[in-house]
Amino acid sequence: MTTNNKKILDPLPLLILTLALGMGTFIQILDTSIANVAIPYIAGDLGVSPNEGTWVITSFAVSNAIILPLTGFLSQRYMDVRVFIWSTALFSLSSWACGFSWSLSSLIFFRVIQGATGGTLIPLSQSLLLKNYPPEKKGLALGFWSTVVIVAPILGPILGGYITDNYGWRWIFYINIPIGLLSTYLTWMLIGDEKQKTTKVPLDYIGLSLLIIAIAALQILLDQGDQMDWFSSPFILTLGCISAIGFYFFIPWNYLSKHPVVDFSCFQYRNFTIATILSALGYMVFFGSVVLVPLWLQTEQGYTAFWAGIAVAPIGIIPLFLSVLVGKYIHIIDARAILTFSFAMFSLTFYWFSGFVTDISLYQIMLPRFIQGLGVACFFVPLVTIALSPIPHDKLSSASGIFNFTRLVAGGGIGTSLFVSMWNRWHQYYHARIAETATVYAQATVEFLEDAKALGLRNEQALKLLDNTVNNQAFILSLNDLFFLASLMFLVLIPPIWLCYAPKHDENHNEDEELEPLIAD
Repeated sequence: MTTNNKKILDPLPLLILTLALGMGTFIQILDTSIANVAIPYIAGDLGVSPNEGTWVITSFAVSNAIILPLTGFLSQRYMDVRVFIWSTALFSLSSWACGFSWSLSSLIFFRVIQGATGGTLIPLSQSLLLKNYPPEKKGLALGFWSTVVIVAPILGPILGGYITDNYGWRWIFYINIPIGLLSTYLTWMLIGDEKQKTTKVPLDYIGLSLLIIAIAALQILLDQGDQMDWFSSPFILTLGCISAIGFYFFIPWNYLSKHPVVDFSCFQYRNFTIATILSALGYMVFFGSVVLVPLWLQTEQGYTAFWAGIAVAPIGIIPLFLSVLVGKYIHIIDARAILTFSFAMFSLTFYWFSGFVTDISLYQIMLPRFIQGLGVACFFVPLVTIALSPIPHDKLSSASGIFNFTRLVAGGGIGTSLFVSMWNRWHQYYHARIAETATVYAQATVEFLEDAKALGLRNEQALKLLDNTVNNQAFILSLNDLFFLASLMFLVLIPPIWLCYAPKHDENHNEDEELEPLIAD
């Protein structure tokens, strides 16, 4: 057991530490999206089908999701600084192994290792920033952190498409190596000798096994469900049952265990509980749209992966500059008011999106995405501030791990699967409804076919063109409905914000002081 030996960093070393921790976060988040656009290239190079190639994404997501809630346990046992340094170094090494892969099975194996080693980087970078910044500047640290969280997934598809087209898919993994090693070195030099209280708690192997089974089954279900038509597939149905049974036994076992694998005590704080739920639901809707818009542009509008990324990239411009300012003044302005503004902007811009049409221009897509950046800039910082404000310092790593787990898995995983599935199913509904009116007896249909034939198309080609037109309209109507639903969703999420109490910003706050929990609130 070691004792606390906290050293205060000067402004310049603190800035370098911020960049070092940000680089560790950046490469982890980048790898959750950068490989998506390279799947066809990976599958072709390794001689497998694109559907098999999607396991490259699933394997990373599964191991990443398993490690996230274990962050608190690892930090408590081995010290958060040490875990971050080792994780960043091993993530860099596994990235090299991914680029060196010689078959799909080897790539999936190394992606599992990469996801596992990277699972702690997001919550630990967050908690280390909060622990090393003075109380009055913690918001500024969160502002920088949120900028990385916002920019990385937006940059991922653009960077992935460019690198894959010009240098080959292996380089999407190789670029992690210098960034990760630099992050490792700088963090070790600045705070590597920092001491903190550690406890050699025994590992609950039964609880860990139940958690791995439950999360792995859930993540595979979410990633592969849409391709296999969800619960009509015996494989997906089996995964659902395994996940449900795993969580059914894990939750009471972990609660009653003397040494729980996951510390759920942070849910006794009202702010943490409400903010975690709001983060999961808000991120579910937001990230669902982040995935859906480029997918629509590529499959229905004829955009390349690179230009689809360019079309949605403006959403990161405002947060790149504004997030730090929000963090800087978060101790002056009520975080609940900032979050309310964020959700209102999301609602407004999603309503704007619900008016998209098939002949929309690139500018008409980019403008509302740019404006939505106002909502994104005011989203992460106040949510994290509200959630972690009552959490004692010795539980920050655990709370941050759970908070990010719900955001990435419940929000990102479920949001992506739910939005894509609803988009496809509502498309089928609208296709059937439009097809009912687009008969050869309808005047509009007759005129369309005559115009097509006048252009030199044969009857079969004209009918195919008509079907494509109906198909495009059905997809855009489905997309518009989803955006309208997203707009309503963010409006509904505004009132619960004010059930939280305003975060306290006491500059003389003792880091060992525990704020009043929910049961006494």
